[in-house]
Amino acid sequence: MNTRNPQIRILTPGYEALLERFLLPRKESSLFLLSNLRRAGLSDHGQRGQGTYFAALEDGEVVAVVGHFWNGNIIVQAPEYAAALTAAARRATGRPLARLLGPADQVESALRALPVQSLEFDAREILYGLYLENMAVPVPLQAGQVRARVVQRRDAATVADWRAAMSIEQFHEEDTPELRANAAESVENSLRSGRRWVLEDANGQLVSMCDFNAELAEVVQVGGVFTPPERRRRGYARAVVAAALMDARAEGVTDAILFTEETNTPARKAYEALGFQAIGDYRITRADLPPVGDMP
Repeated sequence: MNTRNPQIRILTPGYEALLERFLLPRKESSLFLLSNLRRAGLSDHGQRGQGTYFAALEDGEVVAVVGHFWNGNIIVQAPEYAAALTAAARRATGRPLARLLGPADQVESALRALPVQSLEFDAREILYGLYLENMAVPVPLQAGQVRARVVQRRDAATVADWRAAMSIEQFHEEDTPELRANAAESVENSLRSGRRWVLEDANGQLVSMCDFNAELAEVVQVGGVFTPPERRRRGYARAVVAAALMDARAEGVTDAILFTEETNTPARKAYEALGFQAIGDYRITRADLPPVGDMP
């Protein structure tokens, strides 16, 4: 039984270095937290990238943290105290819970703090890592049979449709006007950031896409990988991910991570063919919860 008595507090501006000192040794499973922290800091006004970070401190050092972000996602890096921090963060923000993400055992602990009525979505994922110098570049990409490039304005409608289709397929979300608006906003963000790639086949048709959903100077996290069903099993996803990572490597990035469902055998084979190796686990859930004001 844990008899320690940590200090539980919201991390306010000025605590950035302290939080990074805890997260960096765990960066492979903390890249969402680190990327948001560096991009948006510790203030929370509901803007993109911002969140409220609840931490447990012992002897002045962070030993666990949970962030509840502008988009409703709760992200955990809490080897201990996950349940207490999750409950505190949700009460403090009053935000709905969109998704709960983090290392699998920590997400399980965090769920115990929530009045879960049912799990609407629950994906157990394998966390993969790759040292980019060891990446195996697919032959069709090397031979010029397919070509990748950063997304451009003329791609926006197609990529927004793909983004919505991905959310429906992978996260079991409903096809609503809000979902479509969020997909269009995601594309606009990628047009500004230049961190989404599309793949063209030999006829110049768009066939696949991916993006970086979190990154530091030395490591990127691959996400948003999608190929329309009618174009799958042709190596397109593998090629677009490789092309994006080649661009990142040219910028000085040394490592990449990603996660994919344990049951998604085609995706696992594609990533492993590039050289990715399993380094841990991850879990993404969406729960049916009462409003915060109805919580006991």
